[in-house]
Amino acid sequence: MKPFGYVRPTSADEAVRLCAAGSHARFLGGGTNLVDLMKLGVETPRLLVDVAGLPLESVTRTADGGLRIGATVRNSDLAAHPDVREHYPALSQALLAGASGQLRNTATTGGNLLQRTRCRYFQDVSKPCNKRLPGTGCPAREGVHRDLAVLGHSEECVATNPSDMAVALAALDATVLLLGPEGERAVHLTDFHRLPGRNPDQDTVIRPGELITEVVLPPPAQGTRSRYRKARDRASYAFALVSVAAVVRVEAGRIAHAALAFGGVAHRPWRARRAESELLGAQAAPAVFARAMDAELAQARPLRDNAFKVDLARRLALDVLGELTGRQSAPTG
Repeated sequence: MKPFGYVRPTSADEAVRLCAAGSHARFLGGGTNLVDLMKLGVETPRLLVDVAGLPLESVTRTADGGLRIGATVRNSDLAAHPDVREHYPALSQALLAGASGQLRNTATTGGNLLQRTRCRYFQDVSKPCNKRLPGTGCPAREGVHRDLAVLGHSEECVATNPSDMAVALAALDATVLLLGPEGERAVHLTDFHRLPGRNPDQDTVIRPGELITEVVLPPPAQGTRSRYRKARDRASYAFALVSVAAVVRVEAGRIAHAALAFGGVAHRPWRARRAESELLGAQAAPAVFARAMDAELAQARPLRDNAFKVDLARRLALDVLGELTGRQSAPTG
């Protein structure tokens, strides 16, 4: 462990000033990911700015009936919140599917959004990795990549985003509020995380010194149902091979609203825009769901050992859509 400084600011503005003043400063929330990476030598901050004590731990309703979630709200508290369980069940389900109970009691909303990939090459400082050290290569492409991306990856990186919560937030059209040296700004959750392109070391669009202060959910539309499902190698404490979050409303047998996001398949939560376009206005029927999934997953580019993820994503989405619309999808293969 390398030596580092530690400070506890008394306000969000002070936290931003402290972090912006040094390029090697990091915000510390629950520390469930950052501290692990420091132990591995992947992260080597010179200063930790502890934001866990800032007054950002509340969950409140917005004037239009949505929800404001403070950045330091613990994952377990958010999953159990009555408004979340009643109006945004996919979010509660996603949180409860992530990590262990002990970690959920510590991990924060903001930290969850900023957690980094669990690709073994990224976490092993003895191996090259473009995400950790740009220009060194991506051995995962020809190496161990069973758990890695099938959508949106590049020659530079095939890592996946590990967050369950972010997948649900993507389907729920959440917005991330940021406070930085230049003031406040809002970023849609689907624009917050990046695809790797030629700069895989940049996980998000967050700017130097910016602090996540809140996540805002729009008001739930009447009649809308949501669900989160996760496929993993074991039932307890495992990252998603594939996950699906869906928000659907059916009127007179037709799909009046459809939002779908995949996890475990890309460098960011993958909003399935092509599938949504196929679903909107169509009959809520298994054949329609199948066509929508085929349209979305046609752009998948699986590697040698992870092609199974494409079929797994398809089957998982068909099950979720069938459940939300009250119909069972036809067997597939």
